[in-house]
Amino acid sequence: MVRTPLTPEERERGERLGRLLREARGDRSMAEIAAAAGLSAETLRKIETGRAPTPAFFTVAALAGVLDISMDELVTRCAYVPV
Repeated sequence: MVRTPLTPEERERGERLGRLLREARGDRSMAEIAAAAGLSAETLRKIETGRAPTPAFFTVAALAGVLDISMDELVTRCAYVPV
């Protein structure tokens, strides 16, 4: 299966998501948050750095739950805003 390339907007949205998750994680370790969400630290690292700009819904939901962020807030803060 060939994956279509991401648009610049999709990449930017992934970068915004990563920044938001890093902010919410604060001083807690990446390993701690990843384990609590049932992910590997490497997966969380890829999401936070934007190298995985389109993580699966349930991955994002698990991270939101661990970080105490509502899905509504994630959508609002990560949505594409045309300039």
